[in-house]
Amino acid sequence: MSQHLQLFATCAKGFEPLLFDELIEIGGIEVKQTQGGCWFQGTQREAYLANLWSRFANRILLQLGQCPITQVSAIPAEVQATNWSQVFDPAEPFIVDFHGRHPEIRHTQFGAQLIKDGIVDYFRAEGVERPSVDKHANVRIYAHVHKDTLTWYLDLSGESLHVRGYRQQQGSAPLRETLAAAVLKRAGMSATVNTVCDPFCGSGTLVIEAAMIALDRAPGLTRTHWGFTSWRQHQPELWQSLLIEAQERFAAASAQSSFHGYGSDYDAQVVGIARTNAQRAGVADFLTFSTQEMTTVTAPAEQGLLVCNPPYGERLGEEVETLLLYRRLGQLLKQQFHGWQASVLAGDETLLKRLKLRSKKKYKLMNGALETSLANFDLTEEQVEFTQSQSNDLGNRLKKNYQKLEKWAAKEGVSAWRLYDADLPEYNAAVDVYNDYLVIQEYAAPKDIPEAVAKDRLWHLIDTLAQELPFAADKMTLKVRQRQAGKQQYQKQEPRGLTTVVHEYGVQFEVNLSDYLDTGLFLDHRWARRELGRLSQGRRVLNLFAYTCSASVHAALNGAEEVVSVDLSRTYLQWGERNFALNGLRGRQYDFIQADCIQWLREQRPQQRFDVIFLDPPTFSNSKRMDDVLDIQRDHIHLLKLAARLLSNNGVILFSNNKRKFKLDEAELAEAFLQAENLTERSISIDFARHKGIHYLFKVTHRE
Repeated sequence: MSQHLQLFATCAKGFEPLLFDELIEIGGIEVKQTQGGCWFQGTQREAYLANLWSRFANRILLQLGQCPITQVSAIPAEVQATNWSQVFDPAEPFIVDFHGRHPEIRHTQFGAQLIKDGIVDYFRAEGVERPSVDKHANVRIYAHVHKDTLTWYLDLSGESLHVRGYRQQQGSAPLRETLAAAVLKRAGMSATVNTVCDPFCGSGTLVIEAAMIALDRAPGLTRTHWGFTSWRQHQPELWQSLLIEAQERFAAASAQSSFHGYGSDYDAQVVGIARTNAQRAGVADFLTFSTQEMTTVTAPAEQGLLVCNPPYGERLGEEVETLLLYRRLGQLLKQQFHGWQASVLAGDETLLKRLKLRSKKKYKLMNGALETSLANFDLTEEQVEFTQSQSNDLGNRLKKNYQKLEKWAAKEGVSAWRLYDADLPEYNAAVDVYNDYLVIQEYAAPKDIPEAVAKDRLWHLIDTLAQELPFAADKMTLKVRQRQAGKQQYQKQEPRGLTTVVHEYGVQFEVNLSDYLDTGLFLDHRWARRELGRLSQGRRVLNLFAYTCSASVHAALNGAEEVVSVDLSRTYLQWGERNFALNGLRGRQYDFIQADCIQWLREQRPQQRFDVIFLDPPTFSNSKRMDDVLDIQRDHIHLLKLAARLLSNNGVILFSNNKRKFKLDEAELAEAFLQAENLTERSISIDFARHKGIHYLFKVTHRE
């Protein structure tokens, strides 16, 4: 009778119940589920079968020894007590993989060295030449610390079992074969399922694994390298008999099966890779791959199982396209796959909500370090009724705003305008139009609103925008706008370079819709910019806190004699120079100065005078390159006094800021011999009229 071996099968978090059932089916004895895998006993036959047939395990480990950790210095001697000559030939190199931590073993390299020392000491004591260590060795010793116990094993698998051998090429976001198998199992895949479809097939992993399940093909049948081939107890004849048995099972199932799988992807290159992978896996005759967009996929004649792993959209800027992709997937499932079973693996629970389908079961599965959600759907008539019962108050508001404001903008001569600004309080975001682009800016949710609820509402807003308005998904971008301080201020986004040129009263501006929290053009200040232009003909103009110099362009195009733009940022001033060039403005009369505006004002001689000064400071600023911290409510009089030193006798300061509930200190202003006319109400155009406190604008002059 064959000796029972103590074995441990490792797996990804969440796969343990699947692996438990699988090991019992394979023939394991006393299978025990634990975190990260399952213990089981079996003969050498069961050890081989687990390697050959497990769809969920990463490695099959043979326990060699175990000891309590009392003294670290004693570990090599404990390891040496194992009969290593029965494990591997010292002529073969080996490697130790050490996992876990202990107060006395804080580094895996140190732990691995303790194991290596014990092995080398054993062979040295046997009087044979010590084996060498090689990171590519076929003999892999796996050591693991749990609490105060150290266990060491021989890795019978060698390379991880998720490497089946058929996928030598892959797409940009490959799904591990073991995860694909787990997804299929949770989705209800079995030998009785005759049709499987994946409209996001990539390199084909899901449909290939489905075919292997349907056709009773062992997942290890394509592999050529195994850890146990260097094991001294390896029985080649037994292993060969199990391979032949597996091949016969596959041949028998293939001859009788009516299974067929369909995979499609928009990328022709990865579809070609999928075909090659299917060929290597031996299941190409049972699969059809096509190059097409998900929205054009049609359901095969026979109903079955649709299972897919759509893109997660993890990178900044991909959120909108990913969200709308899921919405279109939901529509596809309802329209084309009615009556099917469907399973969708998503990186975010809120993505699944965008499908607008009621799931019958959900599972959490780990895709590497990323926790994913798998949802199963029964595509019955009830699903269609469920999605049609939702209120469309938001959609009605968006359509109403768009119809009204689009006509106004065209008549006004502006191609950048605000469409929506938290009109409905639960949808706390602003939406701006820039030509045929939309920029969605999410405001920080109140603290009493759970993050998941806020995110779901935001994505419902985006979903509705795409459904009700004529804007393509690839022309929408999402930004998170919240109150910022310190280093967060003006924080740059992940570069995407999404730019366009917009028009405003005959002036052109370059805007960047993706790379900064602001686009380079403050839309609510357009009236102030036009007013500055009206005041500038034949006059000397100073623009402080110039940003991208949009106000300076208005002044220059309206015939200003001189325009000086001052800002602390070289990036924004260079942007401003591009705006000047875009409008055909060149000449020495246009000056761009990089400086701290407050410090620059202090350093200027009073003899230098300007007829018009545009002063649009930030509400708060503490840039490292500024000498002072600017708080506009506290400091506005001081700032106006500094600017007034450079103002000609009949000059005008247009002073604007965006501080909510700002109050001009008229008493102190009068003490500085200045007076102000409040232009705020007339400066707020119709697209910002819903929020009267969006900004404040004053016309400041010397007191008569």
